[in-house]
Amino acid sequence: MVPPKWYVIVMICWIAVGIGAGSYLLRQEAPYGRFSNKKWGPMISNRWGWFLMEAAVLAAFASRIAFRQFNWKSPSGIMVALFFVHYVHRSLVYPFMIRTRGKRMPIVIMLSAILFNTVNGSLLGIWFARLAFYPADWFRSPLFVTGAALFIGGLAINWQSDYILIHLRKKGETGYKIPQSGLFKYVSSPNLLGEILEWGGYALLTWSLPALAFFVWTCANLIPRVLSNHRWYKQHFPDYPPDRKKLLPLIW
Repeated sequence: MVPPKWYVIVMICWIAVGIGAGSYLLRQEAPYGRFSNKKWGPMISNRWGWFLMEAAVLAAFASRIAFRQFNWKSPSGIMVALFFVHYVHRSLVYPFMIRTRGKRMPIVIMLSAILFNTVNGSLLGIWFARLAFYPADWFRSPLFVTGAALFIGGLAINWQSDYILIHLRKKGETGYKIPQSGLFKYVSSPNLLGEILEWGGYALLTWSLPALAFFVWTCANLIPRVLSNHRWYKQHFPDYPPDRKKLLPLIW
């Protein structure tokens, strides 16, 4: 189905806002994790902040598709299932595994993340609830095959890298260490690389404007964090591996 004009205009505007947000974040470090500080106002527990941020997109997406019946073996059904796999883990598992006792994040950052997560999840939910119609043989299309491989590969990289970071700290520890295993041997933020690959793959396998917007916003948020993380590691660890790249192994 051809998306209505209003939907296309909203999507183009939202993508433009995402590009603008990414440009701003390249100049201003967002106070997540190690960069968190009280200059941004009242704070909330890091664990509950992450939960609320990630649950927002899950709730927004689920509310939009709640009244549509899916054949879970169809292309649309698989696409929706992949989305749920990522965000059920991200909102209901990951926040309660991280060892960030005593760490906090600014409420204003949490609220801004809830805002763009809600918009992204809603726009993607509208697509699957009203507009997404894929032929049965979409499974065999180069876009679906390539996109699914990127999504699943990125998910595996993201989960493995997150677990490596989590287990760097023993229970009760709050300091930072240099991760040495997995793709951390090659880049400073493979967890973020994995997430970028996921949503790039999702944009391909769905071949849709809302998934493209989701990917743009993912890059807008994560690429500045990649650069900040790499710079922080080099500033705080004199023995940081000099050949380790920022995001792309052996390249950049």
